[in-house]
Amino acid sequence: MKKIMLLGSGELGRELTISLKRLGGYVVACDHYENAPAMQVADRAMVFDMLNEEQLRAHIQTIDPDLVVPEIEAINTQVLLDVETARTIVPSARAVDLTMNRDRIRDRAAEMGLPTAKYQYAESLEQLLQSHGEMHVRTVVKPVMSSSGKGQSSVAAGDAQSAQAAWHHAVENMRGDRPKVIIEEFIDFDYEITLLTLRQKNGETVFCPVIRHEQVDGDFKTSEQGTFEMGALEGQAQDMARQITDDLQGYGLFGVEFFVRGQEVIFSELSPRPHDTGLLTLYTQNLSEFDLHARAILHLPISDIQLLRKGACHTINATQAADSYRLENIDKAEAMPGVEVMHFNKPTAYPNRRLGIVFAPDLPTAKLARSKITIT
Repeated sequence: MKKIMLLGSGELGRELTISLKRLGGYVVACDHYENAPAMQVADRAMVFDMLNEEQLRAHIQTIDPDLVVPEIEAINTQVLLDVETARTIVPSARAVDLTMNRDRIRDRAAEMGLPTAKYQYAESLEQLLQSHGEMHVRTVVKPVMSSSGKGQSSVAAGDAQSAQAAWHHAVENMRGDRPKVIIEEFIDFDYEITLLTLRQKNGETVFCPVIRHEQVDGDFKTSEQGTFEMGALEGQAQDMARQITDDLQGYGLFGVEFFVRGQEVIFSELSPRPHDTGLLTLYTQNLSEFDLHARAILHLPISDIQLLRKGACHTINATQAADSYRLENIDKAEAMPGVEVMHFNKPTAYPNRRLGIVFAPDLPTAKLARSKITIT
């Protein structure tokens, strides 16, 4: 039986824990708050600050896991780099260190020749104002270390006042202790995609059918799979995803994001773990992204990935802070043909926190079903 230390215990961690438990894993779910979703189904739970070097190092030593599996960005990655010789970091300590810092993974993609948006960095308000002024285009400002769109703003060309506000918004909402932002050219894309890319120890890299997603203020709201065709562009995305994941090494599932503009496929970001837009695979595929990640990190063979049905999803987000809450009218949504609602059972709510998700056969149905659900 493999002992797995899960660093981050949100809804993605919960589904991964279920997949690992089905394969005989012993899971220790860790997060900075009690009763996180993955803790509710894991063998053991631990609450501590994963950015704290001393705490993280001590708990890894105490638990002595076979695998350390990061699920969130707020982790002291230097500790993972230090301990990797003694245990396995999933997918690798280098991959986690690079991808949890937007500047490092963006630089690596550019070094490899992958097409990216034009970008600069700033570690102070003065640097940001200078960089934004030099770019002469609409920009997106976001922390180099964050998740789910936190701290992200769009700033029009020449709008110094909004650029100043964007700096403060980014720093106040960043994860970790790095007051550094990326200022990137706003890509007027046709759509965004996530390519779930699976690296295997005893097999070739394989891909899930591409997922198209929509973000609002940098945070994922809807995704769909099997409902559209990309033609040759999907092959271009696969080639780029294979290049960068081969460079990162390690085994497991990577969520690689791209912008698509006309006949261009432009690298955006990469996550070294199951991706939030890929929650949809729980509804559409024979093996979800969590099943695939679990099998890859345990070095189990994956014979094929099948799209069993087309589908779409829409997140359920809180609108206000609350120590307790309820999702109402789930029965009305589930009365619609093909609709399934998932409650993440997070203990508290705050504005825009993802509390659940609605799966449906297509995007209009997912949106209609979501509209029936209220939060009280």
